[in-house]
Amino acid sequence: MERRLQGIDIWTLQVNLDSPADGGGVWNCHRNRLLTERMKGMDLLELRERLDVLDEQIVALYEERMELCSQVAEYKIMTGKKVLDKTREEEKLRKVRALTHNEFNAHGVQELFEQIMSMSRKLQYNKLTEEGVGGRLPFIEVEQLDVKNARVVFQGAEGAYSQMAMMKYFGEDVNCFHVDTFRDAMCALEEGSAEFAVLPLENSTAGIVSEIYDLLVEFENYIVGEQIIRIEHCLLAMPGSKIDQIRTVYSHPQSLMQSARYLNAHEGWRQISMQNNAFAARKVIEDGDSSQAAIASEQAAKIYGLDILDRGVNEADRNSSRLIIVTNQKFFQKEASKVSLCLEVSHESGSLYRILSHFIYNNLNMCKIESRPIEERNWEYRFFIDFEGNLADGAVKNALRGLREEARSMKILGNY
Repeated sequence: MERRLQGIDIWTLQVNLDSPADGGGVWNCHRNRLLTERMKGMDLLELRERLDVLDEQIVALYEERMELCSQVAEYKIMTGKKVLDKTREEEKLRKVRALTHNEFNAHGVQELFEQIMSMSRKLQYNKLTEEGVGGRLPFIEVEQLDVKNARVVFQGAEGAYSQMAMMKYFGEDVNCFHVDTFRDAMCALEEGSAEFAVLPLENSTAGIVSEIYDLLVEFENYIVGEQIIRIEHCLLAMPGSKIDQIRTVYSHPQSLMQSARYLNAHEGWRQISMQNNAFAARKVIEDGDSSQAAIASEQAAKIYGLDILDRGVNEADRNSSRLIIVTNQKFFQKEASKVSLCLEVSHESGSLYRILSHFIYNNLNMCKIESRPIEERNWEYRFFIDFEGNLADGAVKNALRGLREEARSMKILGNY
Protein backbone atom coordinates (compact mmCIF):
# COMPACT_ATOMS: atom_id res chain seq x y z
CA MET A 1 0.00 0.00 0.00
CA GLU A 2 2.79 2.40 0.96
CA ARG A 3 4.58 1.65 -2.29
CA ARG A 4 1.47 2.45 -4.33
CA LEU A 5 0.95 5.73 -2.41
CA GLN A 6 4.54 6.65 -3.05
CA GLY A 7 3.94 5.89 -6.71
CA ILE A 8 0.98 8.23 -6.78
CA ASP A 9 2.96 11.01 -5.12
CA ILE A 10 5.72 10.66 -7.72
CA TRP A 11 3.19 10.55 -10.57
CA THR A 12 1.37 13.60 -9.19
CA LEU A 13 4.66 15.44 -8.82
CA GLN A 14 5.53 14.64 -12.41
CA VAL A 15 2.18 16.00 -13.60
CA ASN A 16 2.74 19.21 -11.63
CA LEU A 17 6.27 19.63 -12.99
CA ASP A 18 5.02 19.18 -16.57
CA SER A 19 2.11 21.61 -16.23
CA PRO A 20 2.25 25.07 -17.88
CA ALA A 21 3.69 27.87 -15.76
CA ASP A 22 0.56 29.95 -16.14
CA GLY A 23 -1.62 27.14 -14.68
CA GLY A 24 -3.98 27.26 -17.63
CA GLY A 25 -7.54 26.14 -17.00
CA VAL A 26 -7.54 23.58 -19.80
CA TRP A 27 -4.45 21.87 -18.45
CA ASN A 28 -5.79 21.90 -14.88
CA CYS A 29 -8.97 20.14 -16.04
CA HIS A 30 -6.92 17.58 -17.93
CA ARG A 31 -4.64 17.04 -14.94
CA ASN A 32 -7.59 16.66 -12.54
CA ARG A 33 -9.22 14.13 -14.83
CA LEU A 34 -6.01 12.07 -14.98
CA LEU A 35 -5.64 12.23 -11.20
CA THR A 36 -9.27 11.14 -10.73
CA GLU A 37 -8.82 8.17 -13.05
CA ARG A 38 -5.65 7.20 -11.23
CA MET A 39 -7.37 7.38 -7.85
CA LYS A 40 -10.25 5.31 -9.18
CA GLY A 41 -7.73 2.64 -10.06
CA MET A 42 -6.33 2.87 -6.52
CA ASP A 43 -9.79 2.47 -5.01
CA LEU A 44 -10.46 -0.63 -7.11
CA LEU A 45 -7.22 -2.25 -5.97
CA GLU A 46 -8.06 -1.57 -2.35
CA LEU A 47 -11.57 -2.97 -2.79
CA ARG A 48 -10.24 -6.10 -4.43
CA GLU A 49 -7.82 -6.64 -1.58
CA ARG A 50 -10.66 -6.35 0.91
CA LEU A 51 -12.70 -8.81 -1.16
CA ASP A 52 -9.78 -11.25 -1.17
CA VAL A 53 -9.65 -11.09 2.63
CA LEU A 54 -13.40 -11.73 2.89
CA ASP A 55 -13.18 -14.62 0.41
CA GLU A 56 -10.48 -16.26 2.51
CA GLN A 57 -12.72 -15.96 5.56
CA ILE A 58 -15.68 -17.40 3.62
CA VAL A 59 -13.60 -20.40 2.52
CA ALA A 60 -12.42 -21.01 6.08
CA LEU A 61 -15.99 -20.78 7.38
CA TYR A 62 -17.23 -23.07 4.59
CA GLU A 63 -14.69 -25.74 5.52
CA GLU A 64 -15.61 -25.40 9.18
CA ARG A 65 -19.29 -25.79 8.25
CA MET A 66 -18.60 -28.89 6.16
CA GLU A 67 -16.69 -30.45 9.06
CA LEU A 68 -19.78 -29.97 11.21
CA CYS A 69 -21.90 -31.49 8.42
CA SER A 70 -19.61 -34.52 8.48
CA GLN A 71 -20.36 -34.91 12.17
CA VAL A 72 -24.07 -34.57 11.40
CA ALA A 73 -23.70 -37.43 8.90
CA GLU A 74 -22.09 -39.59 11.59
CA TYR A 75 -25.03 -38.84 13.88
CA LYS A 76 -27.50 -39.79 11.14
CA ILE A 77 -25.62 -43.04 10.51
CA MET A 78 -26.02 -43.91 14.19
CA THR A 79 -29.69 -42.91 14.40
CA GLY A 80 -30.89 -43.88 10.93
CA LYS A 81 -32.21 -40.39 10.17
CA LYS A 82 -32.64 -39.26 6.57
CA VAL A 83 -30.19 -36.77 5.10
CA LEU A 84 -32.78 -34.40 3.66
CA ASP A 85 -34.77 -32.54 6.31
CA LYS A 86 -36.92 -30.26 4.18
CA THR A 87 -38.58 -28.54 7.16
CA ARG A 88 -35.21 -27.69 8.69
CA GLU A 89 -33.88 -26.33 5.37
CA GLU A 90 -36.95 -24.17 4.77
CA GLU A 91 -36.64 -22.75 8.30
CA LYS A 92 -32.94 -22.03 7.73
CA LEU A 93 -33.66 -20.19 4.48
CA ARG A 94 -36.27 -18.00 6.17
CA LYS A 95 -33.81 -17.09 8.92
CA VAL A 96 -30.91 -16.15 6.64
CA ARG A 97 -33.21 -14.11 4.40
CA ALA A 98 -34.35 -12.15 7.44
CA LEU A 99 -30.73 -11.20 8.21
CA THR A 100 -30.36 -9.21 4.98
CA HIS A 101 -31.23 -5.55 4.41
CA ASN A 102 -32.83 -5.52 0.96
CA GLU A 103 -34.72 -7.85 -1.36
CA PHE A 104 -31.83 -8.28 -3.79
CA ASN A 105 -29.54 -9.51 -1.02
CA ALA A 106 -32.33 -11.67 0.42
CA HIS A 107 -32.71 -13.47 -2.90
CA GLY A 108 -28.93 -13.86 -3.29
CA VAL A 109 -28.46 -15.20 0.24
CA GLN A 110 -31.26 -17.70 -0.27
CA GLU A 111 -29.63 -18.96 -3.49
CA LEU A 112 -26.23 -19.10 -1.76
CA PHE A 113 -27.53 -21.12 1.19
CA GLU A 114 -29.49 -23.44 -1.09
CA GLN A 115 -26.16 -24.29 -2.73
CA ILE A 116 -24.38 -24.63 0.60
CA MET A 117 -27.03 -26.98 1.95
CA SER A 118 -27.01 -28.93 -1.31
CA MET A 119 -23.26 -29.49 -0.96
CA SER A 120 -23.80 -30.44 2.68
CA ARG A 121 -26.28 -33.13 1.65
CA LYS A 122 -23.91 -34.46 -0.99
CA LEU A 123 -21.15 -34.72 1.60
CA GLN A 124 -23.49 -36.64 3.89
CA TYR A 125 -24.63 -38.96 1.07
CA ASN A 126 -20.99 -39.66 0.28
CA LYS A 127 -20.21 -40.48 3.89
CA LEU A 128 -23.23 -42.77 4.16
CA THR A 129 -22.13 -44.58 0.99
CA GLU A 130 -18.59 -44.98 2.30
CA GLU A 131 -20.00 -46.49 5.51
CA GLY A 132 -22.19 -48.88 3.52
CA VAL A 133 -25.36 -47.43 5.01
CA GLY A 134 -28.54 -47.39 2.97
CA GLY A 135 -28.08 -50.67 1.41
CA ARG A 136 -27.45 -52.27 -1.86
CA LEU A 137 -29.31 -51.61 -5.04
CA PRO A 138 -31.81 -54.36 -5.92
CA PHE A 139 -29.90 -55.37 -9.06
CA ILE A 140 -27.79 -58.50 -9.50
CA GLU A 141 -24.44 -58.29 -11.25
CA VAL A 142 -23.76 -61.06 -13.79
CA GLU A 143 -20.74 -61.76 -15.97
CA GLN A 144 -22.86 -61.90 -19.11
CA LEU A 145 -26.39 -62.61 -20.31
CA ASP A 146 -27.42 -66.09 -21.42
CA VAL A 147 -28.30 -65.13 -24.98
CA LYS A 148 -27.77 -68.56 -26.58
CA ASN A 149 -30.63 -70.31 -24.79
CA ALA A 150 -32.99 -67.36 -24.55
CA ARG A 151 -36.48 -67.07 -25.98
CA VAL A 152 -36.93 -63.60 -27.47
CA VAL A 153 -39.96 -61.59 -28.59
CA PHE A 154 -40.04 -58.68 -31.01
CA GLN A 155 -42.83 -56.43 -32.18
CA GLY A 156 -43.91 -56.54 -35.80
CA ALA A 157 -43.68 -59.22 -38.45
CA GLU A 158 -40.97 -61.01 -40.42
CA GLY A 159 -38.70 -58.39 -41.96
CA ALA A 160 -39.14 -55.77 -39.22
CA TYR A 161 -36.13 -53.71 -38.16
CA SER A 162 -36.66 -55.09 -34.65
CA GLN A 163 -36.07 -58.57 -36.03
CA MET A 164 -32.85 -57.38 -37.68
CA ALA A 165 -31.62 -55.89 -34.39
CA MET A 166 -32.62 -59.05 -32.51
CA MET A 167 -30.65 -61.29 -34.87
CA LYS A 168 -27.64 -59.03 -34.66
CA TYR A 169 -27.69 -59.13 -30.85
CA PHE A 170 -28.76 -62.74 -30.21
CA GLY A 171 -27.55 -64.44 -33.39
CA GLU A 172 -29.19 -65.84 -36.52
CA ASP A 173 -30.46 -68.99 -34.77
CA VAL A 174 -32.29 -67.18 -31.96
CA ASN A 175 -35.43 -68.81 -30.59
CA CYS A 176 -37.99 -66.06 -31.20
CA PHE A 177 -41.56 -65.07 -31.91
CA HIS A 178 -43.27 -61.81 -32.80
CA VAL A 179 -46.33 -59.93 -31.52
CA ASP A 180 -48.47 -57.12 -32.87
CA THR A 181 -47.85 -54.33 -30.33
CA PHE A 182 -45.16 -53.04 -27.98
CA ARG A 183 -47.50 -53.70 -25.07
CA ASP A 184 -47.87 -57.32 -26.16
CA ALA A 185 -44.08 -57.66 -26.02
CA MET A 186 -43.94 -56.25 -22.49
CA CYS A 187 -46.76 -58.55 -21.42
CA ALA A 188 -44.87 -61.55 -22.85
CA LEU A 189 -42.01 -60.75 -20.48
CA GLU A 190 -44.37 -60.28 -17.55
CA GLU A 191 -46.11 -63.59 -18.25
CA GLY A 192 -42.85 -65.47 -18.76
CA SER A 193 -43.45 -66.56 -22.36
CA ALA A 194 -40.27 -64.69 -23.32
CA GLU A 195 -37.08 -63.94 -21.44
CA PHE A 196 -36.08 -60.93 -23.53
CA ALA A 197 -37.84 -58.39 -25.75
CA VAL A 198 -36.31 -56.19 -28.44
CA LEU A 199 -37.96 -52.76 -28.65
CA PRO A 200 -37.14 -49.58 -30.62
CA LEU A 201 -36.36 -46.64 -28.33
CA GLU A 202 -35.22 -43.83 -30.63
CA ASN A 203 -34.10 -42.89 -34.09
CA SER A 204 -31.28 -40.48 -34.85
CA THR A 205 -33.54 -38.49 -37.20
CA ALA A 206 -37.10 -38.81 -35.93
CA GLY A 207 -36.37 -38.96 -32.19
CA ILE A 208 -37.90 -41.11 -29.47
CA VAL A 209 -40.61 -43.76 -29.58
CA SER A 210 -42.64 -42.23 -26.76
CA GLU A 211 -44.79 -45.31 -26.13
CA ILE A 212 -41.72 -47.32 -25.10
CA TYR A 213 -40.80 -44.76 -22.44
CA ASP A 214 -44.31 -44.91 -21.02
CA LEU A 215 -44.28 -48.72 -20.98
CA LEU A 216 -40.94 -48.79 -19.14
CA VAL A 217 -42.62 -46.84 -16.35
CA GLU A 218 -45.75 -48.99 -16.33
CA PHE A 219 -44.11 -52.45 -16.36
CA GLU A 220 -41.50 -53.93 -14.02
CA ASN A 221 -39.22 -54.76 -16.93
CA TYR A 222 -35.62 -53.54 -17.19
CA ILE A 223 -33.08 -52.68 -19.88
CA VAL A 224 -30.09 -55.03 -20.01
CA GLY A 225 -28.66 -54.22 -23.43
CA GLU A 226 -28.95 -52.11 -26.56
CA GLN A 227 -28.38 -52.58 -30.26
CA ILE A 228 -27.87 -49.81 -32.81
CA ILE A 229 -28.62 -50.57 -36.44
CA ARG A 230 -28.31 -48.49 -39.59
CA ILE A 231 -31.65 -47.63 -41.18
CA GLU A 232 -32.12 -47.52 -44.94
CA HIS A 233 -35.76 -47.30 -45.89
CA CYS A 234 -36.90 -48.55 -49.28
CA LEU A 235 -40.08 -47.84 -51.20
CA LEU A 236 -41.65 -51.27 -51.85
CA ALA A 237 -44.51 -52.09 -54.22
CA MET A 238 -46.14 -54.96 -56.09
CA PRO A 239 -43.95 -56.69 -58.68
CA GLY A 240 -44.13 -54.75 -61.95
CA SER A 241 -45.46 -51.56 -60.33
CA LYS A 242 -44.10 -48.18 -61.43
CA ILE A 243 -43.46 -45.22 -59.17
CA ASP A 244 -45.92 -43.02 -61.09
CA GLN A 245 -48.71 -45.48 -60.22
CA ILE A 246 -48.32 -45.02 -56.46
CA ARG A 247 -51.14 -43.22 -54.66
CA THR A 248 -50.95 -44.56 -51.07
CA VAL A 249 -47.93 -45.24 -48.86
CA TYR A 250 -48.05 -47.32 -45.67
CA SER A 251 -45.49 -47.43 -42.88
CA HIS A 252 -44.83 -46.87 -39.19
CA PRO A 253 -45.26 -43.20 -38.10
CA GLN A 254 -41.54 -42.95 -37.31
CA SER A 255 -40.61 -44.18 -40.79
CA LEU A 256 -43.03 -41.75 -42.42
CA MET A 257 -41.46 -38.96 -40.38
CA GLN A 258 -37.94 -40.04 -41.32
CA SER A 259 -38.95 -40.06 -45.00
CA ALA A 260 -40.99 -36.84 -44.91
CA ARG A 261 -38.85 -34.91 -47.39
CA TYR A 262 -39.04 -37.71 -49.96
CA LEU A 263 -42.77 -38.23 -49.49
CA ASN A 264 -43.61 -34.53 -49.64
CA ALA A 265 -41.81 -34.30 -52.97
CA HIS A 266 -44.49 -36.62 -54.41
CA GLU A 267 -47.66 -34.58 -54.26
CA GLY A 268 -50.87 -36.52 -53.94
CA TRP A 269 -49.43 -39.51 -52.11
CA ARG A 270 -51.60 -40.42 -49.16
CA GLN A 271 -49.63 -41.48 -46.07
CA ILE A 272 -51.18 -44.04 -43.74
CA SER A 273 -49.61 -45.10 -40.43
CA MET A 274 -49.32 -48.73 -39.40
CA GLN A 275 -47.97 -50.47 -36.30
CA ASN A 276 -44.86 -51.72 -38.04
CA ASN A 277 -42.99 -51.40 -41.35
CA ALA A 278 -43.20 -55.15 -41.96
CA PHE A 279 -46.99 -55.00 -41.46
CA ALA A 280 -47.07 -52.35 -44.19
CA ALA A 281 -45.09 -54.56 -46.57
CA ARG A 282 -47.36 -57.51 -45.81
CA LYS A 283 -50.47 -55.42 -46.46
CA VAL A 284 -49.21 -54.34 -49.89
CA ILE A 285 -48.62 -57.91 -51.04
CA GLU A 286 -51.89 -59.16 -49.54
CA ASP A 287 -53.98 -56.40 -51.16
CA GLY A 288 -52.26 -56.85 -54.53
CA ASP A 289 -52.91 -53.21 -55.43
CA SER A 290 -50.26 -51.63 -57.69
CA SER A 291 -51.17 -48.14 -56.42
CA GLN A 292 -50.02 -49.06 -52.91
CA ALA A 293 -46.49 -48.91 -51.56
CA ALA A 294 -44.76 -49.51 -48.25
CA ILE A 295 -41.72 -47.95 -46.65
CA ALA A 296 -39.74 -50.81 -45.13
CA SER A 297 -36.41 -52.62 -45.25
CA GLU A 298 -34.77 -54.44 -48.11
CA GLN A 299 -35.19 -57.60 -46.05
CA ALA A 300 -38.96 -57.06 -45.99
CA ALA A 301 -38.95 -56.82 -49.79
CA LYS A 302 -37.21 -60.20 -50.02
CA ILE A 303 -39.54 -61.86 -47.52
CA TYR A 304 -42.80 -60.62 -49.11
CA GLY A 305 -41.71 -60.70 -52.76
CA LEU A 306 -42.03 -56.97 -53.40
CA ASP A 307 -40.14 -54.78 -55.84
CA ILE A 308 -37.88 -52.01 -54.58
CA LEU A 309 -38.91 -48.85 -56.43
CA ASP A 310 -36.46 -46.58 -54.61
CA ARG A 311 -33.75 -46.90 -51.95
CA GLY A 312 -32.65 -44.63 -49.15
CA VAL A 313 -35.91 -42.69 -49.09
CA ASN A 314 -35.15 -41.52 -45.55
CA GLU A 315 -32.32 -39.46 -47.10
CA ALA A 316 -29.98 -39.79 -44.16
CA ASP A 317 -26.66 -41.54 -44.66
CA ARG A 318 -26.17 -41.81 -40.92
CA ASN A 319 -29.74 -42.57 -39.96
CA SER A 320 -29.68 -45.17 -37.18
CA SER A 321 -32.10 -46.61 -34.68
CA ARG A 322 -31.35 -47.57 -31.12
CA LEU A 323 -33.19 -50.63 -29.85
CA ILE A 324 -33.16 -51.88 -26.27
CA ILE A 325 -33.02 -55.41 -24.89
CA VAL A 326 -35.51 -55.73 -22.04
CA THR A 327 -36.14 -58.46 -19.44
CA ASN A 328 -38.22 -58.85 -16.29
CA GLN A 329 -35.17 -59.56 -14.14
CA LYS A 330 -33.04 -56.94 -12.37
CA PHE A 331 -29.72 -57.93 -13.94
CA PHE A 332 -26.79 -55.86 -15.06
CA GLN A 333 -23.62 -57.09 -16.72
CA LYS A 334 -20.26 -56.56 -15.07
CA GLU A 335 -19.06 -54.49 -18.03
CA ALA A 336 -22.23 -52.37 -18.24
CA SER A 337 -21.43 -48.70 -18.84
CA LYS A 338 -24.74 -46.84 -19.14
CA VAL A 339 -27.51 -46.32 -16.58
CA SER A 340 -31.07 -45.32 -17.50
CA LEU A 341 -33.51 -44.01 -14.94
CA CYS A 342 -36.83 -42.23 -14.67
CA LEU A 343 -37.65 -39.64 -12.04
CA GLU A 344 -40.24 -37.07 -11.05
CA VAL A 345 -39.37 -33.82 -9.30
CA SER A 346 -41.36 -31.26 -7.34
CA HIS A 347 -43.21 -28.79 -9.56
CA GLU A 348 -41.29 -25.75 -8.29
CA SER A 349 -38.52 -23.41 -9.34
CA GLY A 350 -35.05 -24.96 -9.44
CA SER A 351 -36.12 -28.54 -8.66
CA LEU A 352 -34.67 -30.07 -11.85
CA TYR A 353 -31.49 -28.03 -11.49
CA ARG A 354 -30.94 -29.34 -7.96
CA ILE A 355 -31.51 -32.91 -9.09
CA LEU A 356 -29.07 -32.65 -11.98
CA SER A 357 -26.39 -31.25 -9.67
CA HIS A 358 -25.87 -34.80 -8.34
CA PHE A 359 -24.38 -35.77 -11.70
CA ILE A 360 -21.99 -32.82 -11.62
CA TYR A 361 -20.89 -33.44 -8.03
CA ASN A 362 -20.18 -37.12 -8.71
CA ASN A 363 -18.46 -36.38 -12.03
CA LEU A 364 -20.94 -38.46 -14.04
CA ASN A 365 -21.49 -37.71 -17.72
CA MET A 366 -25.18 -37.39 -18.57
CA CYS A 367 -25.76 -38.61 -22.14
CA LYS A 368 -29.44 -37.88 -22.59
CA ILE A 369 -32.54 -36.39 -20.99
CA GLU A 370 -36.13 -36.69 -22.21
CA SER A 371 -39.44 -35.67 -20.71
CA ARG A 372 -42.89 -37.23 -20.90
CA PRO A 373 -46.20 -35.90 -19.52
CA ILE A 374 -47.48 -37.33 -16.23
CA GLU A 375 -50.95 -38.57 -17.10
CA GLU A 376 -52.75 -37.62 -13.90
CA ARG A 377 -51.13 -34.16 -13.50
CA ASN A 378 -51.58 -31.66 -16.32
CA TRP A 379 -48.43 -29.85 -17.45
CA GLU A 380 -46.15 -31.80 -15.16
CA TYR A 381 -43.49 -34.11 -16.55
CA ARG A 382 -41.34 -37.08 -15.63
CA PHE A 383 -37.76 -37.14 -16.83
CA PHE A 384 -35.82 -39.99 -18.43
CA ILE A 385 -32.06 -39.75 -18.03
CA ASP A 386 -29.16 -41.78 -19.42
CA PHE A 387 -25.71 -41.36 -17.90
CA GLU A 388 -22.40 -43.17 -18.08
CA GLY A 389 -21.60 -45.55 -15.23
CA ASN A 390 -22.04 -48.92 -13.59
CA LEU A 391 -24.29 -49.70 -10.62
CA ALA A 392 -21.27 -51.11 -8.79
CA ASP A 393 -19.40 -47.77 -8.98
CA GLY A 394 -19.19 -45.71 -5.81
CA ALA A 395 -19.95 -42.44 -7.64
CA VAL A 396 -23.07 -43.97 -9.22
CA LYS A 397 -24.28 -45.30 -5.86
CA ASN A 398 -23.71 -41.90 -4.29
CA ALA A 399 -25.60 -40.06 -7.02
CA LEU A 400 -28.50 -42.52 -6.94
CA ARG A 401 -28.76 -42.16 -3.16
CA GLY A 402 -29.13 -38.41 -3.49
CA LEU A 403 -31.58 -38.70 -6.40
CA ARG A 404 -33.70 -41.27 -4.57
CA GLU A 405 -33.94 -39.11 -1.46
CA GLU A 406 -34.53 -35.76 -3.14
CA ALA A 407 -36.71 -36.68 -6.15
CA ARG A 408 -40.43 -37.16 -5.73
CA SER A 409 -39.97 -40.64 -7.20
CA MET A 410 -37.20 -42.53 -9.00
CA LYS A 411 -36.97 -45.80 -10.91
CA ILE A 412 -33.79 -47.35 -12.26
CA LEU A 413 -34.69 -48.61 -15.74
CA GLY A 414 -31.51 -50.58 -16.24
CA ASN A 415 -27.73 -50.72 -16.49
CA TYR A 416 -26.29 -52.00 -19.76
